Amino acid sequence: MYAIHNQLNALPMAVDQIRASHLRSNNATFGVVQPSVVDIEAVRTFAAVADTGQFQEAAVDLHITQQAVSKRIAKLEQALGTTLFARTAHGARLTLDGRAFLPHARELLRAVEKAAASVRPGERALRVDVLHLRIAPGQAVRAFYRANPDVDLDVVTLPGAVVETAVEALLAGEIDASFRAVPGTLPPEITAVPVLNDPLQVMVGPAHPLAAAAELRPSDLAGHRIWIPGIKPGSEWEAFYRSMTATFDLNIDRIGPNFGSEALMEAIAESDGLATLVGSGDRYVWPVGHDLRRIPLTAPTPVYPHALLFRTGNRHPTLTALHDHLLKTRRPAPTGLWAPPGWRAQR
Repeated sequence: MYAIHNQLNALPMAVDQIRASHLRSNNATFGVVQPSVVDIEAVRTFAAVADTGQFQEAAVDLHITQQAVSKRIAKLEQALGTTLFARTAHGARLTLDGRAFLPHARELLRAVEKAAASVRPGERALRVDVLHLRIAPGQAVRAFYRANPDVDLDVVTLPGAVVETAVEALLAGEIDASFRAVPGTLPPEITAVPVLNDPLQVMVGPAHPLAAAAELRPSDLAGHRIWIPGIKPGSEWEAFYRSMTATFDLNIDRIGPNFGSEALMEAIAESDGLATLVGSGDRYVWPVGHDLRRIPLTAPTPVYPHALLFRTGNRHPTLTALHDHLLKTRRPAPTGLWAPPGWRAQR
């Protein structure tokens, strides 16, 4: 409805023409005018009668009764305060006022169709929340676009959002899809499909005691400080790392301000005691001099489970294509994966 309202405001000629046709009250001699309310279906019926010249033929075209056509035209004429058709034995002939109103009626109907098309599945860009452009979901959507360059995408990152606010945005129609971990239950109106198990890696600088390792077990990280600034309290990320800390007896903290990924990597490169965790699908760029090391975790392999969330029944064709692409291209789940108990992960 908002889209239609905006389209009407963008057509001053059509709207002004309709507003100019009005009913005058008993105070008309004093210049008091009562604005009219025009029914869009009545305008559509008016155009059909103008095209066919027959109430009966218009009724057939509109799949309604001739009586319904007559009632709509009568209602429109009453709203406009004028006669639009002269009824004759041979059909309906436009009056002078009818001829004046016809081009504006057609313009109005085109605006309504344009407004409806703007929200029709496939007629607008698919709006996808990827949480962060540099991590696995952002890279997966980028790969989907590279494989389907003709699709219309609007890639966003909801500011400071957790799974609950992402769900709210989906239910409100603000986004079409979101990549989120699902640690609990979701409303029945939301569908969640596990699409990305992102194995975690340890990132350390060249002076760190673990820098030479080809791979590590999570238990090998015990006693080392793992710094992940920017973890939002109450988020699924915090719940994930809290569970991982308890399971493997780790020291993971978010102490200190978050100056962004570049500052984090610089601190890791300069330290012989700091480590951080990144997803294997994350894409970061750092100066060669940092000499950072990304070391896979194994036995078990902790994975951050991203699910594609969307409103059940969303018929946008690009959403279907994205869903199918993610399932087709997702990697097999690693042997011996770990995710927090009860989380939806691809097994």
